[in-house]
Amino acid sequence: MSEITPSQSSNQMTRGCRILAVGEVLWDVFHDSKRLGGAPLNFSAHISRLGHPALLVSGVGDDALGHAAIAAVAGTGLDTRFVRMIPALPTGVARVILGPKGQTSFRIERPAAYDAVSLSEADCAEIAAWAPRWLYHGTLFAHRDSCKAKLNGIAAALPGVARFYDVNLRPGCFAPETVLELLALANAVKLNESEMAWVAAHAGFPKTSIGDFCSAAAERFHWDSVAVTLAERGCAVWRLGEYVEAPGRDVRVADTVGAGDGFAAAMLHGVCCGWSARAIAEFANQLGSLIASRSGGIPDWRLDELRVPDDPFARVKRPGELEPSVPPVAPAPAARLP
Repeated sequence: MSEITPSQSSNQMTRGCRILAVGEVLWDVFHDSKRLGGAPLNFSAHISRLGHPALLVSGVGDDALGHAAIAAVAGTGLDTRFVRMIPALPTGVARVILGPKGQTSFRIERPAAYDAVSLSEADCAEIAAWAPRWLYHGTLFAHRDSCKAKLNGIAAALPGVARFYDVNLRPGCFAPETVLELLALANAVKLNESEMAWVAAHAGFPKTSIGDFCSAAAERFHWDSVAVTLAERGCAVWRLGEYVEAPGRDVRVADTVGAGDGFAAAMLHGVCCGWSARAIAEFANQLGSLIASRSGGIPDWRLDELRVPDDPFARVKRPGELEPSVPPVAPAPAARLP
């Protein structure tokens, strides 16, 4: 992998926004196989395919799954220098339970190595020199106070960085005060319909329409953009005062693992490109549906499978426009259970 350099950072909007993702790397364990996953990893792989250089900060154990994870992350084309091996804790695992229509639920085993990830002053200086435009994170990693402090410390070391918060609430892995704090720190937010209802209840918003929630929450928390995914019904997107709802796409669902992460990547791609709310909604629906039609969190997909929305700014970055240090992304390999 070529060394990261801070050059060309002034041209991020035409060469791709540099994005730092912080959080869990874990194995999604199905009944007959396992696939490398974790929302920050899935998101990083998909956003890289869309032309945006990405760095991932996480941790794995010094065990068979950890060594396999490092090799698999490298196989996606992502930089592994900040995916650290933590000898004292096991590599993260999420047991995947498949429900009707390919819907999934997870049983997440904690503590895990990603809970103990840390960055030195030299690491922070290197990342700051790389000059990321966005910091991506979810709730699972930040659920622990020590991890939330690390996340906020990274943000503080990156003056001017914008925060993309993919809410992703997992049972037993979030606290209301933490979620509300993260919402208040975010610039752009993605959440699903049940998470929207949870936020509305805990933030004191009255029961109302999705559009009213988006505008009220954006005003309360000072968001620039928010998307609410609606499963097979599509999504709703609010962007700088414009609100739209886009219908879902008719696909045969293989499983929904990673579909929301791909949607988040497509949403942030549209924000980086200055797209309208409608263009973002249509494009994010496409990518989320495409991933749901294939197994695993990082299935193979090609840019030419996506239709660019009818928007003057809606232009997908092509592989030749990537930063020179970022290779094309390959699908994460599947592995048999031990």
